[in-house]
Amino acid sequence: MRGYRWFRIGDLNAFFALMFDNVANLVILAAILIGVFHFPKEIVLDRMVPGTAVGVLVGDLIYSVMARRLARRTGRDDVTAMPLGLNAPSVFGMAFAVLGPAYLATGDAVLCWKMGMAITVLVGIFKLGLSLAGNAVRSAIPRAALLGSIGGAGLALIGLLPLLKVFAHPIVGFLALGVILVTLLGRARLPWGVPGVFASVIIGIVLFYALGALGFVSPIASPAAAGGRQLHLSFPFPSFAFWGGLSLAWGYLPIAIPFAFSTIVGGIDNTESAAAAGDEYDTRAILATEGLATLAAGLCGGVVESTPYIGHPAYKRMGAGAGYTVATGVFIGLGGMLGYLPFLVDTIPAAAVAPILVYIGIEVMAQAFTATPARHAAAVALATLPSLAFVIFLEIGPLLPSAAASLSGETAETVRVLRLLASGFIITAVLWGACAAELIDRRFLRSAAYLGAAAFLCLFGIIHSPAEQGTLFVPWQAPSPIPFHLAAAYAVLALIIFAGKYLKAEASPDL
Repeated sequence: MRGYRWFRIGDLNAFFALMFDNVANLVILAAILIGVFHFPKEIVLDRMVPGTAVGVLVGDLIYSVMARRLARRTGRDDVTAMPLGLNAPSVFGMAFAVLGPAYLATGDAVLCWKMGMAITVLVGIFKLGLSLAGNAVRSAIPRAALLGSIGGAGLALIGLLPLLKVFAHPIVGFLALGVILVTLLGRARLPWGVPGVFASVIIGIVLFYALGALGFVSPIASPAAAGGRQLHLSFPFPSFAFWGGLSLAWGYLPIAIPFAFSTIVGGIDNTESAAAAGDEYDTRAILATEGLATLAAGLCGGVVESTPYIGHPAYKRMGAGAGYTVATGVFIGLGGMLGYLPFLVDTIPAAAVAPILVYIGIEVMAQAFTATPARHAAAVALATLPSLAFVIFLEIGPLLPSAAASLSGETAETVRVLRLLASGFIITAVLWGACAAELIDRRFLRSAAYLGAAAFLCLFGIIHSPAEQGTLFVPWQAPSPIPFHLAAAYAVLALIIFAGKYLKAEASPDL
């Protein structure tokens, strides 16, 4: 413990990775609300963004202290803090399905902001309550299900989506990606000890603007949007302003609750991921911090929940301790107050920072296979599939309203299925992975029980919701017969698997 330091050289790499991830989510939130729904800039940048940043500040500082305590308790000097940031699916969900439609319906930006606060406060309280069951859930669910579900999310959301930005500006993106791969995967040391992540971003920025000045513009990328965002000073303090949005919040809360469920499951997954990497945190404390950070964000004006981030093993491989979460929390918190976050991300090209996320996605996916028993590899693979459906639907979703009239036959069927698989995808991934892992171990009753749980959750829209916005419902008010068909299908599959208990085991093939 005497050798444990708050800051070390590996924290610099990890700071840039975690910081740029959070920055991107804040700017995405602002871009959607201002650019798509024409929210007033002052509401988004002066109130929503600073309050949301407070949640990151609170959560990352608490996780930093937890890492220090774990190091003291174990006597180890290589403990890495859990990363925390903004939940990317919640950013899209709150912007596209809650705040934007509410503003179009009411025309009152202040009321919609207060409604967003109220939803965030309620979600924070909800997550605090669920945190009590964190350790029980983690011990009951097979590791293949937990790591497989988070590995799929890492592959699809953190790996694939940023890779699209790399290919959009291939010269810039590939050069930045090359630096990341050489320094982090290849573990090559740059001259003068320059951190690989920092070098990758700086080289990418310089090359991007140099090529632009020479008129060498990527033929793949869309035209760059005009910049020029101004700084917006704001100092958020806890208040009861959310009270004014409670009456409107109840109607949109069913949309937000599934995201809260997903982040709780994701928090359990991430705790298991950290344990597999050597850092054994208390699941309840990790989840309670997530709930507290979300609650703090809502009270201070925030509209997006905080969550433990995927990628602890990647940050550990960078040599990070607790300093990177301290630095990220302070940078994001001050950035929201001083207003430099939107300005900064408006200046940095996505192709320069996307390789960082690609690397983290690779690490998370690799751990899902290497940290689980080899016999459960098929369960891990199965658990990744719902995440792929989610990311595909996320990309094609905005195209559907304009193309709805031309969709028919197999195409329309594919879109409907993608929507169902995308709804509650993390919970679905856990259930599928757990079912497969138990089946591989010939625990047929437990395997069938996970399918029974899936059938039950279908009836309430927690997974596979057919509602337009993926909302929850009670069975007698289901928006279509689809939940009953899916519940029946899961029940039939559960019966078939349970019947396998009475069949004779086949001899294992020689490999």
